[in-house]
Amino acid sequence: MAREQFQTLTEPMYYILIALTEECCGVDIMEKVQRISKGRVKVGPGTLYAMLSKFEDNGIIRRTAEDGRRKSYVITEYGMEMLRAEYDRLQMMVRDGREAASCFRKLS
Repeated sequence: MAREQFQTLTEPMYYILIALTEECCGVDIMEKVQRISKGRVKVGPGTLYAMLSKFEDNGIIRRTAEDGRRKSYVITEYGMEMLRAEYDRLQMMVRDGREAASCFRKLS
């Protein structure tokens, strides 16, 4: 089920999982996503906590600590497999684009 539901990841999903390659809490995740994407991707609290809940329910991440409302998470091995598959898919798309670059020159 999780594999089908997360067959391709949105940009926020992708960056959230990258952020969770190291244990961190929600506020840290939002900051890391913005830093890693050089400000291009911003994840608000509503989106973040909805995604964390879905990821946790599907075994993609796991909660590592809870101190009051502050919860920390880390990516699971299953989540790393998904992240690697998405990275490979994106790399393939870039390669395909390079090979088809002549069509872009024709459009200019």
